[in-house]
Amino acid sequence: MSYTNENALVDTVWVAAHLDDPKVRIVDASWHLPPTGRNGHDEYREAHIPGAVYFDIDAISDPDTTLPHMMPTAEAFAAAVGNLGIANNHRVIVYDSEGLFSAPRAWWMLRAFGHDNVAVMTGGFRVWKSEGRPVSDEPPTPSATEFNAQLNTDMVRSLAHMRANMDSGGELVLDARAANRFAGTEPEFRPGVRPGHIPGSGNLPYTEIVDAEAGAFVSSGDLRNAFDAHGATGTQPITTTCGSGITACILGLGLHLIGRDNWAVYDGSWTEWGGSEDAPIEAEG
Repeated sequence: MSYTNENALVDTVWVAAHLDDPKVRIVDASWHLPPTGRNGHDEYREAHIPGAVYFDIDAISDPDTTLPHMMPTAEAFAAAVGNLGIANNHRVIVYDSEGLFSAPRAWWMLRAFGHDNVAVMTGGFRVWKSEGRPVSDEPPTPSATEFNAQLNTDMVRSLAHMRANMDSGGELVLDARAANRFAGTEPEFRPGVRPGHIPGSGNLPYTEIVDAEAGAFVSSGDLRNAFDAHGATGTQPITTTCGSGITACILGLGLHLIGRDNWAVYDGSWTEWGGSEDAPIEAEG
């Protein structure tokens, strides 16, 4: 069974056939969790898909907060994306080094700022290389262009909104973190962030809807079953969350694929909630 919104994904074959398409822009949005010691930008400099520009999730963010990679203003986003040579009439293809990890964050950001013509390349750079496709260590020199951005606030959730939802229960909250982090049995790696989860939230680890080896989503039927099992049937608005707003976007993309678009991302995610001393938490033990 195909996905409802299958145009949100492309594969390596499609990208290889469109490397020289002037209407297409290829974007490397590789990002890694700090404990891994890996740096997506450094890896991009070593090798990337020819012509791909680097979308720095940490740099294209709000500079006026200590929280990691929070959404920037529309003006700042427009300037950063325009400097990458991306205009509103381009089809943007985003990939990351692993297949499906950080690329959905850039996909969501572009959509939140009004650019719907964006897709994620499944398989990622790992599969691209394994297939013997061309790679480059040459940074492209894109010509800056105009990019117009306007934030769709319905796609982003704040701490204040999440607090209000605690009382109203209007939105189902789904946490994409691993089960032990959600349960609070594993310490958080960011200083000052308590272990646990938002009271009343459900846990759907992103690894349950992604085939890690293929770097692709599970089938549309399996996606529906996974979300249905957590009550995310599409009848109630959904807010996705995670550690810092990265893998929450994987859940969001999964929902979009099966046509359930009444979702938003809690941008500050657990880093903000768990780091706020007066925010209630639930944890085992």
